[in-house]
Amino acid sequence: MSINTSFIIPHKGREDMLIETLTSIAELKTPKEQYEVILVSQNKEISEALSAFIEKVNLRVLYNEENNTISHSRNLGAGLATGKYLAFLDADVALASNWLDVMINTLSTRDNTALVSAMQVNSPNAPPLERIRTALSNAELDVPVSFLPGRNLFLLKETFEATGKFPEHLLTCEDYFFTDKVNKLGELFYTSRTQYIHIGEDKAYAPMYKKEIWRGQSNIASLKGRRIPLREWPSFVVPFAFTGGLLLAFLAIIFSQPIVAIVMLVGALLPFAAYTWRLKKLVKQQVTWWHCSLFYLLYFPARALGTLIGVRGAVSTSSHK
Repeated sequence: MSINTSFIIPHKGREDMLIETLTSIAELKTPKEQYEVILVSQNKEISEALSAFIEKVNLRVLYNEENNTISHSRNLGAGLATGKYLAFLDADVALASNWLDVMINTLSTRDNTALVSAMQVNSPNAPPLERIRTALSNAELDVPVSFLPGRNLFLLKETFEATGKFPEHLLTCEDYFFTDKVNKLGELFYTSRTQYIHIGEDKAYAPMYKKEIWRGQSNIASLKGRRIPLREWPSFVVPFAFTGGLLLAFLAIIFSQPIVAIVMLVGALLPFAAYTWRLKKLVKQQVTWWHCSLFYLLYFPARALGTLIGVRGAVSTSSHK
């Protein structure tokens, strides 16, 4: 039985979530003889706990330089993959046992499909912020989408090579840039027939705020070299409209300009209210209005700040999860 799928997992930092990822691969219904796992580590060495997976999941370990991007690690792993299919995973996801079977079936039977990804589900006892993230991830299900996060992506190796691979110049937003290019070759399909848990999903608001600043730093760079659909523009404009509107309203109050302050507040709060209302519809009764509002109260300023930092070129990263 020959290998038909190569899992590629970039990794840097702690190993506990990675071990959960590899455990979920070991528990797949698909026989292990049909896949290999290529771990591209930016650590100096792997632990004994990780070494135990060498036989369990046909694990191969490559080492990459610490300062290279996550795209570089993905491309490095893909270059040595022997499978017909490539499965790109983040090192903090737990796959459902039918994940690989569904991915292969969907990609091979669905017309004009270039890439498939599974829906996200909450972890047990998920806090409000994780429920929000999961709901946003699943806003569109069982339909073609315009881009996908890189946590679980499944495609033919020939499709990967035809896209020109992952953009190694980007520290963040590389998955959106890559899947946008794949979308030119065929549809991106987000299926509910199988699932994954994002073990490393945001669970607390303060760390989320810091992460969003980091995530926003490649916003401008990710626009170069691709067509930006109309539906994507609000994600760039609204954070500045909200944050700038509040700041200008505050300044107008200081300088005794009440009319200007009201106009600025309305301009800031209208998109904020629209986004919060949409989010509450997605999460339904799982999350309160307060948590939905708090999410965007932090998300918009963090994204605006991160984008500004990225414009200045002061981009840094400490981990690839």
